[in-house]
Amino acid sequence: MTLFQYDFMKYAFAAILIIAPLFGILGTMIVNNKMAFFSDALGHSALTGIAAGVIFGIADTSLSMVIFGIAFALLLNWVKSRNVASTDTIISVFSSCCIAIGLAILSRGGNFSKYSSLLLGDVLSITKREIVYLLLIFIATIIFWIFCYNRLQAISLHRALAKSRQFRIARIENLFSIFIALVVMLSIKWIGILLINALLILPAASSRNISENVREYHLFSIIFSVFSGILGLVVSYYTDMATGPMIVIIASVIFFATYFYGRNR
Repeated sequence: MTLFQYDFMKYAFAAILIIAPLFGILGTMIVNNKMAFFSDALGHSALTGIAAGVIFGIADTSLSMVIFGIAFALLLNWVKSRNVASTDTIISVFSSCCIAIGLAILSRGGNFSKYSSLLLGDVLSITKREIVYLLLIFIATIIFWIFCYNRLQAISLHRALAKSRQFRIARIENLFSIFIALVVMLSIKWIGILLINALLILPAASSRNISENVREYHLFSIIFSVFSGILGLVVSYYTDMATGPMIVIIASVIFFATYFYGRNR
């Protein structure tokens, strides 16, 4: 019995090959800008996005999640720019509020069991149409990265200097946040709300442990992300375990291995 004799395994493998590089690319800048809380809050806000879709009668939960996720990301950026409190405090407050609102609405009448699968995700349920959506997001992200990476890097290194170079900081940060929201919201169904942030952070953090320049940083992050995704899918198939948790376990092992290797070197 071969691994790819079933269509759902072929689709899952194709999804991993698209999602994993996206996580590897975006994760590097998320780690650089200390935005782990930001991406985590975005993942948790998915519950509120689904709840909003239920309230307004939107049948496609992915659509309501994406719309709410983009709005949530832009709102977070706007609040952060007002400097009314520390960034981590703002994100924590918004994240807690969204989780509570989402759970309250979705659990009404004891119906939360219909949405519990989103907590861990199921990459084996992905369809051809959804793979096409992911591919379009992948292409758009690569184009954005080509044209905006240097500006993002400059902003993360020295915000005042970037401003003096006439970079439109707010616009660039908002665009970056929108791409994070798109990738997170479109991947939650297959990765899971509880695990999505780990897959964004772990490959980039592992790469940072051993990289000596920016090129290596991005290359290793993508390699670790793809390797974790593929191996996690294969191991989960043969052990009959959930794919998302298995991918995170492998990514965690890679992180600790690179951490101790980097320290010893």
